[in-house]
Amino acid sequence: MAQTDNPFLDGMARIFTDAAGAAKSVRDEIDTFVRQRLERMVADMDFVPREEFEAVKAMAAKARTENDALAVRIAALEAKLNPPSTT
Repeated sequence: MAQTDNPFLDGMARIFTDAAGAAKSVRDEIDTFVRQRLERMVADMDFVPREEFEAVKAMAAKARTENDALAVRIAALEAKLNPPSTT
């Protein structure tokens, strides 16, 4: 910071510099507080990690495919056991 011959301007420059530093400190504290609150809120919501979600999604798709295949097999077996009657 450049020194001037005017003590009033020097004092004002010092005040603004101190105010800017204080504002940055307050902002850092607010950022930290908000981040902690959001992390706590997310943890309380029991979100599932993306990897677990994708794994369960793949398992469900596989189970659905197997279920469809078994339904076709059951229908074929029932058709063999109970042939349509011709009356």
